[in-house]
This record gives sequence, structure tokens and C-alpha cells, in this order.
Amino acid sequence: MMRATPEPVIGPTSRRAGPWGPLLVAAMMLTGCNGFFSNREQVKFDGVVFRSKSEIPDKKDKKFFQVTVQPVSASLDGAREAGRWEGTRYCVRNYGSSRISWEIGPDTDVTSLPISDDRLTLRGRCDP
Repeated sequence: MMRATPEPVIGPTSRRAGPWGPLLVAAMMLTGCNGFFSNREQVKFDGVVFRSKSEIPDKKDKKFFQVTVQPVSASLDGAREAGRWEGTRYCVRNYGSSRISWEIGPDTDVTSLPISDDRLTLRGRCDP
């Protein structure tokens, strides 16, 4: 009598992946693309989502920070508020307070704001 030898099954019906394996992989890829796992908020100012970044120019004084916001050409008022938001977020996350002493802040006169390459730069110090 001949013995039947099971053939290895490869593909969506494989025991390892099961029929849901490819679907799960596709779902994970799609959720990663739309920012589901991102911890950055998409906040609009004056109807525009600005790219903003806070940095510490002097590692000795981490309360002092610098914020860059772009594109300023989309809306100067929106960029100023996005800079205020990013500075406040930096201080709250690092020092638990939203108080900021601005060196060059969102309320600085428009003619004195440092704007270069469609980028606004604000500087301040967290004042907890």
C-alpha cells in the first residue's frame, strides 16, 4: 500500500500565515502610510498645515529654544501662530508650563521677523 505524503502548502492558506496573513500585512502598511502611528498632530493655522520644528541651539541651556516654521508664503499670520504652538508644546512637554519669554516671538513686529528661504525662525525661553 502506498503512503500519501502531504505536500507543503505555500501561500494564503499556509498554516503559518493563515488566510488573514496577507490582509494583515496590507492593513499594517496602509495604517502606517496615513500616520496612524505618528505622534505628531496635524493642526491647521489659517487653514494651512505648517511644518514646524523646535531645536535647542545651546545644549547648556535647554530652556532656550528655537522654532522654525515653513512655508511662510502660505500665510504669515498662520506661520506665526504655528510657531507659538510649537514653542508652547516644547515648553509644556519639557517643563510642564506654557509660559514663554520670547526673544523673537509671534507678536514681534512683522518688519523684525527673521524670514529666510520661506522659513520663519522664532526664539524664546521656557519660563516655568
